[in-house]
Amino acid sequence: MSLLTPEPGLVFWMLISFGIVLFVLMKYGFPIILKMVDQRKTYIEESLLSAQKAHEELATVKQTSEELLARTHQEQATILKETSLLREQMMEKARNDARKEADKMIEEARKQIETEKEKALLSIREEAAILSLNLTEKILREKLGTKEAQLALIDRLLDEIDLTKS
Repeated sequence: MSLLTPEPGLVFWMLISFGIVLFVLMKYGFPIILKMVDQRKTYIEESLLSAQKAHEELATVKQTSEELLARTHQEQATILKETSLLREQMMEKARNDARKEADKMIEEARKQIETEKEKALLSIREEAAILSLNLTEKILREKLGTKEAQLALIDRLLDEIDLTKS
């Protein structure tokens, strides 16, 4: 009996054992593995779609803010034109009164523009925060939606804690 040449009986039983293991894997193991791979693929596709949607919504919010700023600049230009015309008319009547009145109107216009700008920026920040929270909540619900996922996360965190203590 040589070490490199097996006996026919051993080869026969090894083939029978391999066939049984292969049959069990094909019957019970592979369908579960394929199902998990399909679920993971679906989850990734949904996450990508959610991220794309959030990106599009953020672009819409950015475009809206730019439109608000452009409108504010137009209003500022209109107010400044009106102020300069009024100043010229008032200069004919009384030079000192006209300067005071024009300065006052310009300052009010700037305050109004500044207030509108701050409101617009605050609104954009609030919407971005709400979108971020909603997206995070959806991702966490999907990621930790099952008890197994929650237990897996807890186990992983405990393992990390044990590794840091070692």
